[in-house]
Amino acid sequence: MTLEKNGPLYDYKIFVLNMDREKLYERINKRVDIMIQNGLIEEVKNLLKKYESFPTAMQGLGYKEVVEYLQNKLTKEEMIEKIKQETRRYAKRQITWFKSYKNAIWLDAANNNNVDIILNNINL
Repeated sequence: MTLEKNGPLYDYKIFVLNMDREKLYERINKRVDIMIQNGLIEEVKNLLKKYESFPTAMQGLGYKEVVEYLQNKLTKEEMIEKIKQETRRYAKRQITWFKSYKNAIWLDAANNNNVDIILNNINL
């Protein structure tokens, strides 16, 4: 963001959805299981057939671990656990990054009133 001499160029608010770490990790683990069930391995196989070189997108969370599995560097169970672990680490880094914003407004993801909280914090 471009800064003016006396502060930010724009008036902005940062809202961060947060939840209990244990609950977050539970949801991440479940989501990875769903991705595997919904064909992540087949998707990666098809991408590998389609592209001769290794696309940058294939280096993202989940994809690179599946490639390692397809190359017999990991068992299926190791692949799944590695995807879960790397995704949890990524979520933790995101939380740490957002903590650097002192004016961020933290919202409980389980709270049904978040829209009201956001509307009360912005100038329409």
